[in-house]
Amino acid sequence: MKPLVGISCCSKQFGIFGMPNHAASDTYVRATDQVVHAVPVLIPANGDNADIETLIERIDGLILTGSRSNVQPSLYGGPPHAEGTPEDPARDAVTLALIRAAVASGLPVLAICRGLQEFNVALGGSLHQRLQDLPDRLDHSTPIQPSAKVRQGKAHTVRLVQGGWLHRLAETTEIPVNSLHNQGIERLAPGLTVEAVAPDGTIEGVRAANVPGFAVGVQWHPEYDFETDHVSRRIFEAFGDAVRARLAGARPGLTVAAD
Repeated sequence: MKPLVGISCCSKQFGIFGMPNHAASDTYVRATDQVVHAVPVLIPANGDNADIETLIERIDGLILTGSRSNVQPSLYGGPPHAEGTPEDPARDAVTLALIRAAVASGLPVLAICRGLQEFNVALGGSLHQRLQDLPDRLDHSTPIQPSAKVRQGKAHTVRLVQGGWLHRLAETTEIPVNSLHNQGIERLAPGLTVEAVAPDGTIEGVRAANVPGFAVGVQWHPEYDFETDHVSRRIFEAFGDAVRARLAGARPGLTVAAD
């Protein structure tokens, strides 16, 4: 029997009438199918109606997805967003509670882009809202234009912390990554350890220390290039190992997947 992996959805409007929908990109589904070898289960952004306890009992792993929307500043004591900044309070209401329950229970968590930001906020950290407005910071956002190769291509490198989980997984101290975000970690949440840092000092990778299971976040999008990028694939392989260990009843720690 395959494990079940929950994939967080955004609330979005689609179609000519702007009907509300729950959506997650196909890239997360394909990575779950092809590398994690699990059954993808989309978790709706249904706000306070979400049954967190049931989700934790039924799924064997959790992927927190990226999104154009930003985490609400009120959740980390930040100033209001600039007018026009997309928010998704229904998603926030699900994911932050789900993250805290997942980490406490040892449910394997892989947090990606917005998911990393949610991960940090849920555990007590804060965010910069627009990194590009800060002095001496890179513009980590990518121009909206039709070429996926440009949007999703490598944008800068990150330095992997010596001896950390990502360093051991990648077997190198620096890797190139894509970059499609405005928000970034400001105050690191208690209990999180830095795993990767951009050239401008932006935290790009974290893991939860002293918790019962696998709990990792990256600011870039490994789901975009898991078919061609070795490190991206290894991230999903390691998550898959933890998910299967969870299903089998073993403790899903931060192991490094074998070649």
